[in-house]
Amino acid sequence: EKAIKLTVNDMLRSIFTEFNEFGEKQIHFPLEVFSGGAAGACQVIVTNPLEITKIRLQIQGETDRLLQVAGKEVPPPKSALSIAKELGISGLYKGAGACLIRDVPFSAIYFPAYAWLKTYLQGDAEGGASASNLLLAGAGAGVPAAFLTTPADVIKTRLQVVTREGEVAYTGIRDCTAKILKYEGITAFFKGSGMRVFRSSPQFGITLVSYEMLSRLMPAVDNYSPPTNAPVDAKDFHTAFQSRGIQDKAHDIDSMMKNMGVGIIKGVDW
Repeated sequence: EKAIKLTVNDMLRSIFTEFNEFGEKQIHFPLEVFSGGAAGACQVIVTNPLEITKIRLQIQGETDRLLQVAGKEVPPPKSALSIAKELGISGLYKGAGACLIRDVPFSAIYFPAYAWLKTYLQGDAEGGASASNLLLAGAGAGVPAAFLTTPADVIKTRLQVVTREGEVAYTGIRDCTAKILKYEGITAFFKGSGMRVFRSSPQFGITLVSYEMLSRLMPAVDNYSPPTNAPVDAKDFHTAFQSRGIQDKAHDIDSMMKNMGVGIIKGVDW
């Protein structure tokens, strides 16, 4: 789940990232939000069948207990495979719409917030943010993301749980939202929000610090090369001189111009 979300987000951010006139990387905020949201959508496509199967397995014991109390026959326990066969393709994606309205906003909030917090905590320090700062940024970004998407999580869970005798049945997102609001009030949408924050915040903090630290151990791959016989822009200079000082850059440019018969830096002793 996290691997899908992190990979898609990073891939899209790298596509949308540009170099400004100073050779620094930048990404526009709407594209940050889009990258995070798209990562959440990709996660739902893969994990929704696992999510609904997990929920059905978890509530089996409670359902059996209620049947025993009612004096009804208790069916044999079901395995994950038998639940998947019983549900079918359409059943495995029941509540997928609610998952989308939970996970897309969550990721759209989380990843831009994490990127901003990481940059803020790093400050002017060289070599990237420290592990403690990454942990703090990951945990901090999870607080608003988890809390603000709790209503969607409540709706998703209500839709995916098997309706038992005497419980309210829901036909869809709109029906579920209306019935919760009518019978339980608006506060019901935030039931468990505290526990959701306490679970998601440290979980994502640990995940992101592990991901970032492992990424630093991986060899960087940069296959970009400046175009030939084309105007040179800031990205070309950044790639060509990314690890050298300003004097070295100026010297190289001056040497290039002298080879063409033009001297642009005079009276400078290198």
